Amino acid sequence: MRFGLFYEHQLPRPWDADAEHRLLKDALDQVELADRVGFDSVWEVEHHFLEEYSHSSASDVFLAAASQRTERIRLGFGILPTPPAYQHPARVAETVATLDLVSDGRVEFGSGETSSGAELGGFGVERATKRDQWAEGLDAATRMMVEEPFAGIDGRYVTMPPRNVVPKPLQKPHPPLWVACSRRETMRLAAANGLGALSFSFVEPEEAKEWVDEYYEIVASERCVPAGFAVNPNVAVVLPMMVHPDEAEAIERGIDGGHFFGYSLAHYYVFGRHHPGRTSIWDEFEARRGEVGFARDIITPDQAPLGVKILQQGLGSLRGAVGTPDQVRELVRRYEAAGVDQMIFVLQAGKNRHEHICEAIELFASDVMPEFAERRPARDAAKAERTAGIAEAALARRDPPHEADAAYTIAPTDSGPPAMTVGAGPAEPPGANLYQRDFAPKLAEWGEQAFGGFVKRSDDRRLEQLVGSPLGLRVLFTGMAQRFVPEKAQGFSGELQYELRATGGGVKRWVVAVDGERAKARPGTASDPRLTVRMALADFARIAGRELDPAEALLLGRMELAGDLTLAPRLGEMFGQDPAL
Repeated sequence: MRFGLFYEHQLPRPWDADAEHRLLKDALDQVELADRVGFDSVWEVEHHFLEEYSHSSASDVFLAAASQRTERIRLGFGILPTPPAYQHPARVAETVATLDLVSDGRVEFGSGETSSGAELGGFGVERATKRDQWAEGLDAATRMMVEEPFAGIDGRYVTMPPRNVVPKPLQKPHPPLWVACSRRETMRLAAANGLGALSFSFVEPEEAKEWVDEYYEIVASERCVPAGFAVNPNVAVVLPMMVHPDEAEAIERGIDGGHFFGYSLAHYYVFGRHHPGRTSIWDEFEARRGEVGFARDIITPDQAPLGVKILQQGLGSLRGAVGTPDQVRELVRRYEAAGVDQMIFVLQAGKNRHEHICEAIELFASDVMPEFAERRPARDAAKAERTAGIAEAALARRDPPHEADAAYTIAPTDSGPPAMTVGAGPAEPPGANLYQRDFAPKLAEWGEQAFGGFVKRSDDRRLEQLVGSPLGLRVLFTGMAQRFVPEKAQGFSGELQYELRATGGGVKRWVVAVDGERAKARPGTASDPRLTVRMALADFARIAGRELDPAEALLLGRMELAGDLTLAPRLGEMFGQDPAL
């Protein structure tokens, strides 16, 4: 078991003129202390525009500063977004390699696609293609660190001629690769690409064991085709943490920060309506925390084993590693038994105080770490035996580095073609179908906009009149079935039951049946539904019109699910990347 620290650089309002300056300087002091007492890694996120939740938009600058104040701690990008609209793959490769050189080879290269509307919309990254953009950007960046010269790329999202991208990283062929994972599906993606999994799912140790076992099964199978030129079989979990000899004091020092971490994350990714520069997430957190599952009074000092989530009326309230050294040690043992390779702790969260964070770092190092340090050699040896030959077999399934045309030259006056627009495909030949290319997408867009406008202007009665009619429901459910994407279903076959309540009484029932390559919708009751979705008719209309987020509806009790709950997060991808239905 290895241990790390994770930084979002949270800064709840109100701010003073020196707040960001103190925040970064304190964080550097904390990293220097963690290096000195034996932590293995520090991970720095890169987010943009997520005020209060994350003031960490230049992770490379912070990690470079940390590299000069530390000697041995690993420096992790957790993560660099690789869709090309965020930054060109060449800049990613140059950044990673330069930090690897100035840190004497201590970099861990985590990547990801991001999913907040603030960032995707801010940089013009299309949600439906962001995963493909991540994959293409990561492939290009790793090739640039290996190929000499880089042989060029003519991709869907980035085009670049041959160039020798310098400098090259100190670690060969490149630093270890990781990807951010928020769901079990992305854990599978990490394994299939030979990437370390940075899990932000906040799962209990016993549930984590199932995820870890499946991860290593995939890494060892023919499904694993490395995204880079090395395999990094590792699973890390991220948890809030605060340690103190007195449990009540640990809770007092750390639980509000841990809860704000969860609440502010949900604000940007689930239910928030954000006004840039004006919304105070901290004020909203204090007013609404109990309503959305972060009630303060349910966290009590009772010396019980720690749970990652304390259930409050079916909603998750983060506890994590907030407690005494004995409690935290026992929690780590459970993750160790589950096969987790690294635990990464969030201490700098909410309004947690710098001096309390430093005390917790020192106490964890003195009272918790030694037991696991003693077991590390034997555990490392067992893992080496377990993974022997995996990398060689997986890399044999990957295309080797490309060879550039030896005759290719660059003239001093070269400027190249106009820059490719991110997301654009190849140019259409003369005579292309203008209706399919131009008019049809606009017509669909106008239809969605018109429906969204109607929803926004309508009360429950009007929404029920439109959506609750047989024709209205047929239009919505038939459209949903037509958007079915077979390859995203991952072999799923079965029926989805929708039960929509009217305010005057009565329930409208519809079934979406998935059978291999097709989906069909019909009114009625499923004989054996795999998942049942229950909500008000008006709320269904608001979700369809994008006025109500499905995750927010679930969190606030306006949507109920029964059956196989693992299907729920996949519905958007199964039905055409449309989270609305």
